Amino acid sequence: MRKTILTLTLSVLALVTMAGGIVHNTNQSASFIRMPARDASLGLDATYFNPAGMSYLKDGFHLSLSNQYITQNRNIKTNYPGLNRSEFEGKVVAPLFPAVYAIYKKGNFAAALSFNPIGGGGGALFEDGLPSFEMQVSGLPSMLTAGGIPTTQYSYETEFEGASVYYGIQGAVSYKINDMISVALGLRYVSMKNSYVGYLRNIQVNPQFPALNFSGSMVSAPQFFTALSGYLGTVSQQLGATGSSLQPIIDGGGGQVPLSSGTLAGLTAAQVATLQGTITALGGDPTNMTIAQVQGFFAGASAQYAGQAAGMTANAAATGDKEVDATQSGSGIVPIVGVNLHFDRLNVGIKYEHKASVKVKNSTSVDDVGMFPDGAEVPSDMPSMLSVGAAFDATKKLKVSAGLHAYFDKGAEYGKMIDGVYVKNDQVMDKNYMEYALGLEYALTEKWLISVGYLATRTGVKDIYQSDLSHSLNTNSFGGGLQYKITEKIAIDLGVLNTSYTEATRDFPAVAPKPAFTETYNRHAFTAALGVDISF
Repeated sequence: MRKTILTLTLSVLALVTMAGGIVHNTNQSASFIRMPARDASLGLDATYFNPAGMSYLKDGFHLSLSNQYITQNRNIKTNYPGLNRSEFEGKVVAPLFPAVYAIYKKGNFAAALSFNPIGGGGGALFEDGLPSFEMQVSGLPSMLTAGGIPTTQYSYETEFEGASVYYGIQGAVSYKINDMISVALGLRYVSMKNSYVGYLRNIQVNPQFPALNFSGSMVSAPQFFTALSGYLGTVSQQLGATGSSLQPIIDGGGGQVPLSSGTLAGLTAAQVATLQGTITALGGDPTNMTIAQVQGFFAGASAQYAGQAAGMTANAAATGDKEVDATQSGSGIVPIVGVNLHFDRLNVGIKYEHKASVKVKNSTSVDDVGMFPDGAEVPSDMPSMLSVGAAFDATKKLKVSAGLHAYFDKGAEYGKMIDGVYVKNDQVMDKNYMEYALGLEYALTEKWLISVGYLATRTGVKDIYQSDLSHSLNTNSFGGGLQYKITEKIAIDLGVLNTSYTEATRDFPAVAPKPAFTETYNRHAFTAALGVDISF
């Protein structure tokens, strides 16, 4: 009977990203939610989207505050045979997703500080666990049945919750060289934290093993394996004792006597029959065995049962309650450069963010599965990214905006593993992640402005990247909203953004003891945002 090992397979989650790259968030203002093409912004959120554009603000002090309420549903389907369920749901909620920008502008010079959740920002709860959890339990009935113990059912309790947030604190300065060109330099400090809390417990099976009074009712798997280990250990001792009982006959010179003639060496006819029957029951053939060979057979059988007993003890431990409570933390620095080009009715914004090479360090309270060794470090880079955007005043009331974002994921390392070894992203990605944005803003009156926008993301990951805990999907987002100017110095932004994901499928080949199977991944996200811009 094979030994089974149960582990909780956990990995880093990019939890609420619905705009941005695999680890970046670019939904960094309420204005973005109502019109997600902000790369040529000359508003207060230029601090993030187009830092060189800050030089075009009016002189004075400016403050922008906003928050987003984000929800996301995750759906994972599998056709892995023998599972109690084929569909798993996870929910992500981020009630607080703030963006804060403070800018001082005088003459051709502007300086700003900002605070954003630059990555992550919420928690994902899987109340029924994930396919990778249940797969490890679902093999118990077939394993026991193959070992001669008919078993048809299993049950367990599981839950997993992961949370991730990368806070960014950014300082930036910009300078207007002339009416056409302005430049910017910035530096962002990123503080990362991931947390994982999960359990897999109360595993039960329904074995039929009358020798131990297990009649097909659901029982604790550890309890059954412990009882079976004791039973197999007793059988091992009995077989060993039987073989040892033949030693006096062998010492007396009867070792080469055929078992069938064992009465000539001092065995009774009943003893000969019992030995022959036991050997046959254990799968041996006593026909031509000598008494010495019989002893060797029983010694071998004893060792085999002792090994099985040890395996059942290991199974009892493997099916015991498992719990994980761990956090990961780290930090990195991101240099930023920007250029803004202004041509009468056309404005162009360009920004480049350098890569931050980061390792997060485990701080582990409980780790029953050995996935988060306390103090170990895990790669968690933030890749470089380039954004290019344009805003065109088609009329006095209508503005058309567009943007392109490239995330250079292939040059980073996200902590993905192949055969237990961390690998760089170019081994799990074909191409870099791209994002495209288009938006319209129309001034209804001097106070009211309405806007709509579209945002598309296209991932470049290979199939080997995708899993039930960490996958990257293409998205299409539609946003809309309005801005209301209370006064010349105070404006309120309201926006909503609906994000649909393109379903992706991964085919897993058969790798013993697991059969071939297919998983399908999908999500849906919705965001509502409120912001206020104040100028002094």
